[in-house]
Amino acid sequence: MTLEEELGKFLIENKLTVATAESCTGGLLSSKLTDVPGSSSYVKLNFVTYANEAKHEILDVSWDILNNKGAVSEECAEAMANGLYERTGCDVALCTTGIAGPDGGTKEKPVGLVYISVRYKSIVTIKEIRLSPNTERKKLKEEFANQALKLALSVLRENRIC
Repeated sequence: MTLEEELGKFLIENKLTVATAESCTGGLLSSKLTDVPGSSSYVKLNFVTYANEAKHEILDVSWDILNNKGAVSEECAEAMANGLYERTGCDVALCTTGIAGPDGGTKEKPVGLVYISVRYKSIVTIKEIRLSPNTERKKLKEEFANQALKLALSVLRENRIC
């Protein structure tokens, strides 16, 4: 069973909905979720908020965070999850923001860095992942999306009510 199938099964069994806001994964996470038959019963809404303006306008990420911490930061990932959760009324908000390269990285924020955030109920869980900056862009995006699915599953299993 794939990660997206596993997450879908969990969401259906627990009558939960999910929404995504993606930056560095560019819609790949949403695509993975909607590749699963029956996903229309749990996928609520998906955004690709690639530009800072989109993060601000759609998810209400503050300009202070974007200008001072950057779009690729723990603070931005948290704000994305909170904004998505509030905007959509979903049960699970799942977000990615990172650098897939091959250009654009710095010493502090290299290519291969991603922040994944999951909001479930009132708690936001954020995971920083650093992959090799020498990895091909498409492979980084794939791994970022898979890591997001893993984190969502982990958070939901840890907080399972039933």
